[in-house]
Amino acid sequence: MSGDRTGTRPGGARRPRETMIIIGAGLGGLSTGCYAQMNGYRTRILEMHEIPGGCCTAWERGGFTLDACVSWLLGSGPGNEMHQIWLELGALQGKEIRHFDVFNIVRGTDGRAVHFYSDPDRLEAHLIDISPADARLVRKFCAQLRSFRKALAVYPFLKPVGLMGRRERWRMLASFLPYFNAVRTTITVLMSDFSQKFKDPLLQEAFNFILYEKHPAFPVLPFHFQLASHANLSAGVPEGGSLGLAESIEARYRRLGGEVSYNTKVETVIVEDDRAVGVRLSDGREMRADIVVSACDGYTTTMKFLEGEYLGEDYRKLYTETIHEPGMVFPGYFTLFLGLSRPFPEGDPCTTHLLDGATAAELTGIRHPSINVQFRSRHYPELSPDGTTVVYATYFCDIAPWRALDEGPEQITRTRGGQELHTLPVRHGRGYYAAKRRAREALIGFLEERHPGLRDAIVVRDVSSPLTQVRYTGNYDGTVLGWQPFVESGETLEELIKKHGPGLPGLRDFYQSGVWATTGGLIRAAAAGRHVMQFVCRDDGKPFTASLDRTAPPPTHRVIPVPVRPAAPTERKS
Repeated sequence: MSGDRTGTRPGGARRPRETMIIIGAGLGGLSTGCYAQMNGYRTRILEMHEIPGGCCTAWERGGFTLDACVSWLLGSGPGNEMHQIWLELGALQGKEIRHFDVFNIVRGTDGRAVHFYSDPDRLEAHLIDISPADARLVRKFCAQLRSFRKALAVYPFLKPVGLMGRRERWRMLASFLPYFNAVRTTITVLMSDFSQKFKDPLLQEAFNFILYEKHPAFPVLPFHFQLASHANLSAGVPEGGSLGLAESIEARYRRLGGEVSYNTKVETVIVEDDRAVGVRLSDGREMRADIVVSACDGYTTTMKFLEGEYLGEDYRKLYTETIHEPGMVFPGYFTLFLGLSRPFPEGDPCTTHLLDGATAAELTGIRHPSINVQFRSRHYPELSPDGTTVVYATYFCDIAPWRALDEGPEQITRTRGGQELHTLPVRHGRGYYAAKRRAREALIGFLEERHPGLRDAIVVRDVSSPLTQVRYTGNYDGTVLGWQPFVESGETLEELIKKHGPGLPGLRDFYQSGVWATTGGLIRAAAAGRHVMQFVCRDDGKPFTASLDRTAPPPTHRVIPVPVRPAAPTERKS
C-alpha cells in the first residue's frame, strides 16, 4: 500500500482523494464510513439488503423480534481500547448493557452442569466443588484468568500493528511484560489438550464448550480473553440487540454526513490503469469514486468483483487453495427460533447441551454433538411482547450436506415495483425442507423434555441454515465470522495485513475492511474500519482523527444473577 495515492487530473495535475464507495453495510462497512467521514472523505455505502448490519441483524415474526447475533459484545464496558471504538461509533450511548454472572452453562448428557462464572474466585470454588481431584489444575486456570483481567487494559485495538513505529511496538510489548507468562503459556496450548488434563470426565468435555461451540484449533488464550472481558463487565449485551446496535452506528454515520444506498448490489469493481475507480451494479449502472473499500465477503471481493486479479502469490493461495481446506473458515450455523406464548422462568440465558448420538444424528451438518440454547428474552426482554419468551437454539453447521439437498439457486435478484431486491426467499427442494423439519422437530423434542409444556406454547417458529446466510449476506459457505484465527488462513492474513496493509498487491485506491480483513467477531469488524482509515490517511499524507459520539450519555450496566438449577428429570434418568 505504499507509493503515490493521489488521483490525476486531465493534464497531469495531482489532486487529493476525496470520495469513497464502501461495499457492504455490515459493521465493518458502517465503521469504515464513520471514520472516513470523521476524516473529511465523502462516502456512500452500497448494501444489497434492505437494512444495515449484515450478520449483526434481527427480523420480525408474529410480533417477536428474533435477534440472530449478539450473545456477547466485547468492549461493551470501559477500561479497554475496544470500548473506545464503540463510543466513537455511537454504538452504545444511552443504552443499558446487561451482564449475566455466568457466561455459559455446559450440561452433560447425564444432566450434570458446569457453570462457567467469569469471576475467577467463584469459578474456582465451583469447579473444585465439582471435582476436588482437579483442584490444582483449576487453580492454575483461574490464576491465569486473574492475570488476563488486568492485561485487557493494555491490549491494543486502536491502531494496526502495521502502522506502529519501532518505539510504539516496544511500548506495546513492554506493557505486556507483567502478563508475559500467562500469555505465553495459554497461546501455545490447545484447549483440547489442556482439557484432557482434568480427571473429571465432564470437565474434560465442558472446557471445550466455554465459548458455546467447540473450537478444535483454539488455544487456551481466547477462552481467558473472553471470560476476563466478561468478568470486567466488558462482554455484555446491549439494549436493543443486534439490529439496534447496527442502526445506532448507521445513525452515527448519517449524522457525520454519510449516505447509504440499500437494495444495491455490486457486481464488479471497475479498474482502470491498475486503479479502482468505481463499481458496476447488478442493474448495469456505474458509480465512481476516488477510493473503493470492500467490506463484504472476501471471496466474493477477490474472485468475483476483481475476477481473481491483483492477488499476488500469497493472496492467490489464500483464496484458491487455503480457503477450501477444512477448518480454515468459521462454519455457519443452523438456527431455530421459537416464540412462546408464556414465560419460562426456569430457562437459563445460555446453555450448551452435550448430545447423545441419536439426537445429533437428526441434525444435518452438525460438527460436534452439542447445541447452544438461549432463552433470548432474558437478554432482550424489549424485543418480545410482555409475558412471552424467545428461545434461540443453534449448532455449528457444515454447508456441504445442505448443498447436497439443494435444487435451486442460492441467491437470486428479482424486481418488484421497479426496484431490485436481492435477499428474497428461493426454492431449495424437497430434501432440503425435509432436513430442516427433521432438525426443527428434534430440537423441539429435546427442549420439550427439559421444559415440559414448551411445545404447546409455540406461536412462532423460524429456521435457518447456512444457505439462508448465503442468501442474506453472500458470505462464503454461510460463514458468519470469516477466517479462523490460530490456523494457517488467519495467521497468513494477519501477516499480509501487517506487510501490505488492507489492500491488494498492484491495485491502487482499493482497500478491504470488515471481518474478512481481520480475524474475529464484531469488535474486530468495527476496529477494521478504524484501521483501514488509518492506512487511507497515511497514504494521503494526512493525520488520522477520531472523536467520541456525544449525542447521548454513556451506557449503564446491570448484572443479572443466574441461579444454579437441578438437572431435568429426563437428564437424571439418562
